[in-house]
Amino acid sequence: MSRNPERNDRKGGKKATFSRPSGPGADGPKKGGWNPNPAAKGFKETPARPARGKVDADGLIWGRHPVLAALANPARKGFGRLMATPDRAAEIETGNLSYGHKVEIMDGPMLDRMVPSGAVHQGLVFKVQPLEGVALDDIADPAQGVIVMLDQLTDPQNVGAIFRSALAFGARGIVVQDRHSPALAGALAKAAAGATERLPCARVTNLSRALERLADLGWRAVGLDGASEETLETALDARPTVLVMGSEGDGIRRLVAEHCDALARIPMPGGFESLNVSNAAAIALYEVARAQRPLA
Repeated sequence: MSRNPERNDRKGGKKATFSRPSGPGADGPKKGGWNPNPAAKGFKETPARPARGKVDADGLIWGRHPVLAALANPARKGFGRLMATPDRAAEIETGNLSYGHKVEIMDGPMLDRMVPSGAVHQGLVFKVQPLEGVALDDIADPAQGVIVMLDQLTDPQNVGAIFRSALAFGARGIVVQDRHSPALAGALAKAAAGATERLPCARVTNLSRALERLADLGWRAVGLDGASEETLETALDARPTVLVMGSEGDGIRRLVAEHCDALARIPMPGGFESLNVSNAAAIALYEVARAQRPLA
């Protein structure tokens, strides 16, 4: 599809900053995508799970893999409150895994009260400040490989699973809209199994302007849309690719879709044409990696 021809940030060679407030609905009304009707063509996002406790999880990381990854992240060196059961504290001390953090030893029931009801902390809880995002150009220049852009995905389990898949398939980073994305902690960090600590995330004000900047740098945007006539296999090629995933219920918004070079669907011949968004992302990332694989 054609892009919006107005690109003020290209004039005079200035670098886009994406700092101008965009206001509600600045990226336009919503369009197609993760269709909640399993009988219709499209994908399906599982509904957001209700809160299972009164704990504010945005400043917490729990679980063995997420906490150990956070401890190893140089950006967190010396910051945060690390709490562990005696056996986990011994593991951290023996393996020299604290990276300068003092370990507070607590029993399991005490840690249970610190995390949301039902959360599996595995004897480790890390109270942290949110990570600062990176600049868009930091993950986009030079243009090569794949970047994942999430258009208002809000379910932390699915966003965390997408981080995990993106890291596994070698993505350069994740781009999200600052106003409509969950914190990289809590259930999201648990689902990501440490990927949020290793994969850069750029938080931008406006996704449409971000796609314009990415196009300037040499990226080609492909949006997933279950109603598209074109399949993902035919839409992809070896060029640097921004894989754009739509929101849970309504898919990619209109102006974001208009800034994509192509919209494509994942063909599903099994007769059950509905996918969870994190599963769709994993399939799409595999297809991108295959399309970009050098010919023998």
